[in-house]
Amino acid sequence: MMFDKFHEECGVFGVYGHADAANLTYLGLYALQHRGQESAGIVSTDGKLLSCQRDMGLVADIFTEERIKRLPGHAAIGHNRYSTTGDSISINIQPILVNFALGGLAVAHNGNLVNAGLLKAELEAYGSIFQSTMDSEVVIHLIAQSRMANLHERIVDALQHLQGSYSLLLLSEDELIGVRDPRGFRPLVLGQVGDAYVLASETCALDLIEATYLREIEPGEMVVINRKGLTSSFPFKPASPSHCIFEFIYFARPDSMVFGQNVYSIRKEFGRQLARETGVAADVVIPVPDSGVPAALGYAEEAGIPFGLGLIRNHYVGRTFIEPRKSIRHFGVKIKLNPVRDVLKGKRVVVVDDSIVRGTTSKKIIKMIRNAGAAEIHMRISSPPTTHPCFYGIDTPTRQELIASSHNIDEIRKYITADTLGYMSLDGIRKVVDRPLNYCAACFCGDYPVPFPGEMMLQLGLFDKE
Repeated sequence: MMFDKFHEECGVFGVYGHADAANLTYLGLYALQHRGQESAGIVSTDGKLLSCQRDMGLVADIFTEERIKRLPGHAAIGHNRYSTTGDSISINIQPILVNFALGGLAVAHNGNLVNAGLLKAELEAYGSIFQSTMDSEVVIHLIAQSRMANLHERIVDALQHLQGSYSLLLLSEDELIGVRDPRGFRPLVLGQVGDAYVLASETCALDLIEATYLREIEPGEMVVINRKGLTSSFPFKPASPSHCIFEFIYFARPDSMVFGQNVYSIRKEFGRQLARETGVAADVVIPVPDSGVPAALGYAEEAGIPFGLGLIRNHYVGRTFIEPRKSIRHFGVKIKLNPVRDVLKGKRVVVVDDSIVRGTTSKKIIKMIRNAGAAEIHMRISSPPTTHPCFYGIDTPTRQELIASSHNIDEIRKYITADTLGYMSLDGIRKVVDRPLNYCAACFCGDYPVPFPGEMMLQLGLFDKE
């Protein structure tokens, strides 16, 4: 049973210069599990040989003590994957590991290359053979076919052909390299534990291994970490920043620092702004757990209405929950959520969630709350209506499946059966974040910062978004 939510993208983690590199990478991936739950992998190096362990499933289930022992060395990279438009199969597990003219190379990618289809067709015309459906594999082929003299120059040469989003980690026998696309769509941070450097999608991964957060990798920056230390360069043409606003709304863990700001504080302020824009008389404010909690707290504080936990989430439902036979299958969201009747009965309830995608889950939640005795239900969403799909590394439905693309707010309200429905405005979102023009909000307005060669190429699933 899947929640009607945008799905996480992917998480990357890397460390160089630590005797327990693979173990630290395992812990880093564990902290980043929310960014992808279908598969995970780690590649390590001892300076001579790259070793790999990858599998389908959750990090804690894949990496047993025995498997960690098969990953020797002082450096490693790891990847958590959520497959979006391609198959969830073992050939698509990352990091990708290859051997080519310059030796071994492993690549872990968070993002989506909007021109991957065109690049793949061109590469195949010159003889390239692809082993997966991931757009990430295009990067490997471009590096291998580059005629530049060394690995660093080949990476730069390859990435100059790409359009779209990427936070990349690359591991050779003796170097860890991190690169972020010039617009900085996806996050990537730098930390340090002892004398070792760490790269990760979010700072929560640094916290778990007690690494010190140093800074973000800047948009368009490439860092090379080896025995000589860390060197930084900006080899790509500068572009206007386009950080993904949904990292703040839903994706990142609330305890992380993303794009230089604390996610929890931003989400709570979203709630305050939402209350200022869409206030309504009510008796209690409840979140849709877990992602709606900070915004609901902010809403309650700003509105002066008590906060309550009116919905309790079952955290132990796996992704492969087996539903009963058809005659008793009408569980809906009850598998994951259950109402607290004492909080809801006879109350005017404000329900705070981070987004509405298709509207199906919101409708079931409202029915559940009403059945628990709520007198009124006021749905409040801490983001604007989602009207356009994302092509930069988030799993979104096609535009036809997004309810806000074809229905106005009152029509959505009637569909989900709420007494009132209010969304945060795009201007409200921009008031909360710093540097408001630095964020991509294409999913709310259709203003895509990077053009792409035909939406249908991605919507038909010709390439796997990471």
